[in-house]
Amino acid sequence: MRSLLVCGLVLGGFFLSGFTNAAVVNPVLDSKSCETPKYPKASLINEETGTVTMAFLVSADGKVVDSKVDTSSGSKSLDKAAIAAFSLCKFKPGTKDGKVEQMWIKVDFVWKF
Repeated sequence: MRSLLVCGLVLGGFFLSGFTNAAVVNPVLDSKSCETPKYPKASLINEETGTVTMAFLVSADGKVVDSKVDTSSGSKSLDKAAIAAFSLCKFKPGTKDGKVEQMWIKVDFVWKF
């Protein structure tokens, strides 16, 4: 009889689950490759703050090929500015069983004064 072991990993405040037979290394943001998002003028005037959680699909060459807001900061302007800035960043691609693969990664950004 074969048993299946499910494990979990807390990464950046997120619980990831998977099977123990696949060695997965998530993509890593190269913070030197991108600029900090600029505060939208209207958001500054309205003193909007918050944390946006974004999901990026990172290709095997480290470029963002898709993006979405996972959890909103509460401001569409802040969310759009963060997505636009981080979509230009480079990532170290993720691997599965030692092979570079396209995969999703979540990134949090905190908007504050």
